[in-house]
Amino acid sequence: MSGWVRNRSVLITAAAQGIGRASALAFAAAGARVYATDIDAKALSRLEVVPGIVPRRLDVRDDAAVTATFAEIGPVDVLFNCAGFVHAGTVLDMTDAEFDFAVDLNVRSMVRTIRAALPAMLERGEGAIINMASVVGAAKGAPNRFVYGVTKAAVIGLTKAVAADYVARGVRCNAICPGTVESPSLEQRLSATGDYEAARKAFIARQPMGRIGQPEEIAALAVHLAGATYTTGQAYNIDGGWSL
Repeated sequence: MSGWVRNRSVLITAAAQGIGRASALAFAAAGARVYATDIDAKALSRLEVVPGIVPRRLDVRDDAAVTATFAEIGPVDVLFNCAGFVHAGTVLDMTDAEFDFAVDLNVRSMVRTIRAALPAMLERGEGAIINMASVVGAAKGAPNRFVYGVTKAAVIGLTKAVAADYVARGVRCNAICPGTVESPSLEQRLSATGDYEAARKAFIARQPMGRIGQPEEIAALAVHLAGATYTTGQAYNIDGGWSL
């Protein structure tokens, strides 16, 4: 199914590092033209040398910037909404500002990009939207992840709603629900605990496979879903068995 993406136009958010970067490389390797977007222009610049990848700074929290980006690059065949933020704490720990920020970045940013990409997909009668959700919120709860779980559960609802609205018009919408994956974000969260080694051991211990996932494994699923032409409205757990 990865052959479907050859010569297709793909836009990926949060593509400067982690899963987003691995996905940009995977789509490019599959023959797609990839618009790799991120708010971190410096980190994004490392992708400039990769054939098939066009780095572009984009703040997905900025309505005008999202609209301008899609107007300038033209229609895309695949939209991969990868941007997100992991908030630590319970419902009693969070502030309203933290909740609002997470909703804006984890959910509303996807609404912005989907609204910008969808009209051209509908005009062509074909397109794939992939949203980054999480096992947390989609399949299970996790301690101290209240805001994250709420927003990622919302991503599943968003995905199914878009899929249902456009199932007969050629546009597919699916969600990826990773477990714990190696990334700069994970490294920051482990360091923030004050005991990096103990925190890392705890994260590994909860994985039935006995290891943390790799960004390339999630990227492979994204490429597959882009070309899975009989699949829509689904949430795919890719978590090393954590949700079993």
